[in-house]
Amino acid sequence: MVAIKQNNNMSTTSNRKKAFQTPQSNPATKFLSWKSNDKCFEYYDKETDAKIQVTLPFKFLVLDELASVKGWSDSLTGNIISNEVKFISKEMITAKCFHKNSKGEKVMTEIAKGFYKDIKDKVNTAGAKYHKSIYIMLEDGSLANIQLKGAAVQKWGEFTQRTKARLAEEWVIVAKAEDGKKGAVKFTTPSFAFEKSISDAEADLADEAFNILESYLKTYLAKAEPIVEEEVEAIDKEEDKDDLDF
Repeated sequence: MVAIKQNNNMSTTSNRKKAFQTPQSNPATKFLSWKSNDKCFEYYDKETDAKIQVTLPFKFLVLDELASVKGWSDSLTGNIISNEVKFISKEMITAKCFHKNSKGEKVMTEIAKGFYKDIKDKVNTAGAKYHKSIYIMLEDGSLANIQLKGAAVQKWGEFTQRTKARLAEEWVIVAKAEDGKKGAVKFTTPSFAFEKSISDAEADLADEAFNILESYLKTYLAKAEPIVEEEVEAIDKEEDKDDLDF
C-alpha cells in the first residue's frame, strides 16, 4: 500500500510540473514567410530588430498545419490577424485589426467572425488573405513556423496532396524557387521536395518538439481568438501580387 501511495504522489508531482511547463506563448522561434522577389524565406529577428533572409537550400520537418487570415488594412492603418484553426470548414475564425486609435492607443477592432467560406469576401475586402501556417522543426531541433499565402499555398497543396504520410518521417527541402506568372505579373514560389528520412535521434528531437507544440496548441486552439505576438508588428504592408484565389 505504501508503494502505491508513493507512485500516486510521484504521478501527481509529475503532472503538476507539466502544468507549469505548458508554453504560455507561441513556442516557435522564427516566423518565416516567402519573399517572391528575393526567392527565399525571411523572418523578423526581434532581438536585432532586423529582417533576416534564409538562403536556400532550406530544410525542415513538418510537425503540424493550421490556417489563418492575415494582411494589412488601409482604412484602419494596421495589421489584420486571426486565430489559427485546424479545419477551416469546421472551426470559427475571428479576424481583427491591430492598430492605433485616435488617441494613439493600440487596439483590436473586429473585422469578421465565422467559418472561412462565410467571411472570405469580407476579410479579402478588408485587406487580409488566407494563410497556411506550417509548424516545423529545424535541423537544430528548434521550433519554427512558415506562413504561406497565395501561389505558395497552392504549391504546398500540390506537394502534399499525395504525400501526407511521408511528412512525419522525412525532411522537406526547398533547394530552389520556381517561376510563375499570373496575367502580366511574374512571381516565384518555393519548390518543395523530400530530401531523406529522419534518423532515430532526429525522431526523438521531433517528438520533443511536437510535445511542446501540442501543449501550447491545446490551450491556444480552445480560445478561438487571435493572440497578438510581437511578430505582428513586423508584418509589412505590401501588395499581394502573387496571390491566387483560395
